[in-house]
Amino acid sequence: MSVVPEVKSRVTDEALVQRRRAQIIAAAVDLFARQGYYNTTILDVARKAGVSSGLIYQYVSDKEDVLLLALMSVLDLYRHEIPRALEGLHDPMERWFAAVRAYCRVVHEHRVATVLAYRSTKSLPPDRREAIKRSEIETNALIADCLRAGVTAGLFRSVNVNVVTYQFVSFAHTWALKHWRLQDLCTLDEYVSSGLDFFAHALFTRAGWRHYRKLLASGAGGLGAPGAPPPLPSAEDAGLRRTARHPPGSPRR
Repeated sequence: MSVVPEVKSRVTDEALVQRRRAQIIAAAVDLFARQGYYNTTILDVARKAGVSSGLIYQYVSDKEDVLLLALMSVLDLYRHEIPRALEGLHDPMERWFAAVRAYCRVVHEHRVATVLAYRSTKSLPPDRREAIKRSEIETNALIADCLRAGVTAGLFRSVNVNVVTYQFVSFAHTWALKHWRLQDLCTLDEYVSSGLDFFAHALFTRAGWRHYRKLLASGAGGLGAPGAPPPLPSAEDAGLRRTARHPPGSPRR
């Protein structure tokens, strides 16, 4: 768990602190997104939340606290929702599909906060930016672990796991960053399924494709797009790949 700079509260009732902070964060995220972090005051947040500014200062010390809590709240959701999606799943491929879908679902439900993280993390002081970075690395590890397990099982080809994990994360964040356009092109499920299909074609080994089809035949849910499963690589595809690796006339090792 990341060591996050302490956000002090004068209230000692933990349940009340969580409830009030959630109320403050919801108002702040909306205002920060619409009018910018620097143009938003604690008084603005208080009015939006329907409380007094004095009450807000019972739960945070300043506006930086509010921004930190807002950004950490989404990272905490990844930390909570991905393990929950993996409960009861033991197959590496099923776990990978479930982890990516869970991550995308959190992004969808918190699109404004996701965009805010891109825009406003730089507004935090260095120690708090580092806390956000550490927490991001921890949440990414939840997906990286699933990918690494698939590689170890021979279902995915050998890749730089940390780099590919960031490619998954960037894909998920794009749903929020470009939602203004994507919402006219597809639903969330269609977007996620098309992305998983794309990544599957980039990652699956021949053993991985065979395993994927077995999972579909067994009725495993949440794997790919509705309809026909991606085909096994054909002999022609294999020949093209061999040709690409060893063009005619090139020396073979």
